Amino acid sequence: MNALIQKIQTSLLNLIGSGIEVLPGVIAGIVIILLTRFGANFIEKIITKLGKRTLRSQSLQLLLAKTTYVAAWVIGILAASVLAFPGLRLGDIIAALGLGSVAIGFAFQDIFKNFLAGVLLLLQEPFRINDQVIIEGYEGTVEQINIRCTQIRTYQGERILLPNSTVFTTAVQVRTAYEHRRTDLGVGVDYNTSLPEVAELLEHTIMGVDGVVSTPAPEIDLVSFGDSSIDFVVRYWTLPPQKQVRQVKTKAIIAIKKAFDQAEINIPYPIRTLYMYDQQRFNDNFPVSTDTESN
Repeated sequence: MNALIQKIQTSLLNLIGSGIEVLPGVIAGIVIILLTRFGANFIEKIITKLGKRTLRSQSLQLLLAKTTYVAAWVIGILAASVLAFPGLRLGDIIAALGLGSVAIGFAFQDIFKNFLAGVLLLLQEPFRINDQVIIEGYEGTVEQINIRCTQIRTYQGERILLPNSTVFTTAVQVRTAYEHRRTDLGVGVDYNTSLPEVAELLEHTIMGVDGVVSTPAPEIDLVSFGDSSIDFVVRYWTLPPQKQVRQVKTKAIIAIKKAFDQAEINIPYPIRTLYMYDQQRFNDNFPVSTDTESN
């Protein structure tokens, strides 16, 4: 019994001694992790400032800053591991990473997928920061392309976070990709109206609207014979931001209505023709049954 107690005491003393020996390294590793946290943020800020001075693309600036941030954390974690466990060699760490990569890949496949998609989005630049886009039915302005997701601010002031993998594999409509953007504005006139005069009036009116660019030039098209009107489409170009498009469209509608009023051109209401007749008058046209009941 005494031998068993003595053996337990010896084991506990050896365990405490081993813990005391490892304790300085563990403390040093924790200190390294804390320093890495502040160092990574500090380096990211410096790289961001340098990127703004040397790179024109905001996407490349962001990619450089995020890559530096991740690299700083990787170096810090490796250094902390070596200090905390002095017997651990770099080859052992690489081997452990190799053995655990499959399990980590399955566990964090969505994270890795979004990360790689984010890197590709930043490199290829299908759209940029501050572009106005439509993705998965969400329309707004791109505010950030992070490691995991793309952040969009809608025109209603809502924040939408879309996974990078979804953005990378989904059709993206970039509404501010080019210098100008076209708006098609429909308007109908009465059937008794002179169509060449209306076309000329519409072209002259839309050219005078503030915000409509002269190149590309506006176009006036006749598109259909409607139920109550002959329908035109006024195609004009403006600057691409959504606010500009909305404001110019409002001005165009006001200007066209004013021009039509001055020219006494009617924009007709829906018209329906009703035919009234006396049903009794047409009863002779229908056969009358003459069947009689036999006894």
